[in-house]
Amino acid sequence: MSDSVAHAIEHVRQQIHAAEAAAGRTAGSVRLLAVSKTFPASAVQQAYAAGQRAFGENYVQELQTKAAELAAQDIEWHFIGPLQSNKTRIVAEAAHWVHSIERLKIAQRLSEQRPDSLPPLQVCVQVNVSGEASKSGCAPQEAKALALAVAALPRLQLRGLMCIPEPTEDAARLAGQFALLQQLQQELRAAGLALDTVSMGMSADMAQAIAAGSTMVRVGTAIFGARHYHS
Repeated sequence: MSDSVAHAIEHVRQQIHAAEAAAGRTAGSVRLLAVSKTFPASAVQQAYAAGQRAFGENYVQELQTKAAELAAQDIEWHFIGPLQSNKTRIVAEAAHWVHSIERLKIAQRLSEQRPDSLPPLQVCVQVNVSGEASKSGCAPQEAKALALAVAALPRLQLRGLMCIPEPTEDAARLAGQFALLQQLQQELRAAGLALDTVSMGMSADMAQAIAAGSTMVRVGTAIFGARHYHS
């Protein structure tokens, strides 16, 4: 099993490098976030042994459990799922990054609950680029006001934007959604925010996301295999 995770990570890294080259981008300009949701701490350990340090979790309880179990490792934990206000304290204490801020209230709670002993929590505003009712994220026209408000909060450092486009075979449609996030990022930078992160792209659409300017891809299935959801 551990060999398969190590091989998968190496394969994904090669895909990232190929996509960077194809897009005319600098090698190493895209970070790999290994999405370990629903997989045990042992799977994270295997990826860690293969040199992976940044891991993404979607569920608060899972983040808390794995972060405690693997506290001895220098793992950078990224919370990438929807976050309810009654769960913010756990994330503020356990995570290094939060990608899924869609409301100011959540950011304010994270800011208040981030322990002073820890460095600022690195955060991204999630934008609903597809307009699907089922998707999390603020509306694109609300992104600038939300980002400016989040950037002003203590104990948080706004790093950029995140999106989850609709799953579609239509390459032009997908490219348009990725381009929207990149355009919003550029508008925020023009407004004076020092942003360096565009969190977009997953196992299925990684190359297109990199071509569109992603700086961090969130890859789970291509590393750990199909997910097992508990009924």
